[in-house]
Amino acid sequence: MLTDTWIQALINTAEEAGKAILEIYGDESRFERVDFKADDSPLTLADQAAHEVIVKHLTALTPEIPILSEEGRKISYEERAGWDQFWLVDPLDGTKEFIKRNGEFTVNIALVAGSEVVMGCVHVPVTGVTYYASKGDGAFIIEGGAAARRIEVNRFHMSDEGLRIVCSRSHRTPEVEAYLEQFTDPVSVSMGSSLKLLMIAEGKADIYPRLGPTMEWDTAASHIIVEEAGGTVVQDGTNIPLQYNKENLLNPYFLVFGGKE
Repeated sequence: MLTDTWIQALINTAEEAGKAILEIYGDESRFERVDFKADDSPLTLADQAAHEVIVKHLTALTPEIPILSEEGRKISYEERAGWDQFWLVDPLDGTKEFIKRNGEFTVNIALVAGSEVVMGCVHVPVTGVTYYASKGDGAFIIEGGAAARRIEVNRFHMSDEGLRIVCSRSHRTPEVEAYLEQFTDPVSVSMGSSLKLLMIAEGKADIYPRLGPTMEWDTAASHIIVEEAGGTVVQDGTNIPLQYNKENLLNPYFLVFGGKE
């Protein structure tokens, strides 16, 4: 696999999808058109536009590799179970944050082999920042037109005071509140979308407890970035990493740690 070629293609694809999102973000007439899926989650024209851009580019890059996108067709487990690898895509992660206009939404593209993520790219349209990683090659950030630089998690001990614990801006739960009580003077930081995991990868936060529902496409791209930055993403109460291409695409509750200690 031509990792460098594919990474650059992912970066270009995510950035172009981000431009499609921003066109709608800045167009009041199109921005206000919001539909709702069967589970009552919002769907905007930006979700659909980004999906079309990503599918077009990934199909051209690797026509032999299937694509599973949040905004694509529903694909049965019987079909997916035969896949050796596939692209797992969330064209606009953080649709609620998009609607709130707080800028905390991302474009997520990941390559899954078997049940684990081996490559991922996350682009933040409003800031223009892009994160990426591939298995065994480290995690990187591109910002402000500068060259890519490596990022690493912050090392810490669970007994440290003032640990920075990042929480969902739209999904703060009683379980998370109870989780925070075990720490000494924790600093709670709110953030939307996959940016929560990326704060861990950059060393800007120490722990992210996700004690609420997410889907595989919400976490895949940022999962590999956290791991390649030296962190862990494990199922709550275990040391088992999140698994992908399960029969049920719903993730279990999980914890993200900066340090492997």
